[in-house]
Amino acid sequence: MAAKTTAAQARPVNPALKWVSLVARIVLGGAILWAGLLKIGDLSQSVTAVRGYELPLADWLINVLGYLMPIAEVVLSLVILAGLFTRWSSLLGGVMMLVYIALISSAWARGLSIDCGCFTPGGMLAPGQATKYLEDILRDVGLAICAAWLVWHPVSPVTVDQWIASGAIQDTDKEDT
Repeated sequence: MAAKTTAAQARPVNPALKWVSLVARIVLGGAILWAGLLKIGDLSQSVTAVRGYELPLADWLINVLGYLMPIAEVVLSLVILAGLFTRWSSLLGGVMMLVYIALISSAWARGLSIDCGCFTPGGMLAPGQATKYLEDILRDVGLAICAAWLVWHPVSPVTVDQWIASGAIQDTDKEDT
């Protein structure tokens, strides 16, 4: 009986594209990890940053978002960096970037004077402090492009996906018997 082949196994992948994918994975996962780690040490400040967007949400939901967002960022980033479910985790990272772009754009359009809270504590800016909305949006567009690349080209060196596909798990099970 012929073995099943996955879509990734069926089409050859240009070796150079694999390295581009590795760089995209490190950039996307690394940025999300850095952002999450900066916020995870002070979750109440993360809530303050979410509150700064003046979203029409119930206070309890703003609290939940503020507390869970840094944790979700760290977990998602580790999955991306490990190369686990690369296409799907990158898609989720890309959707996250699009949401952040929409939120920052909304704050800008409504004339709010906030720090986005991406790599800083976030929240309302002091009088005289300048916003960095365009810079923040362009950074997140770049990260969304990395995510889109990984959705299109998920195969890269050194991934858990490859380890699983290679049968390493089955080989380990055979050694135990």
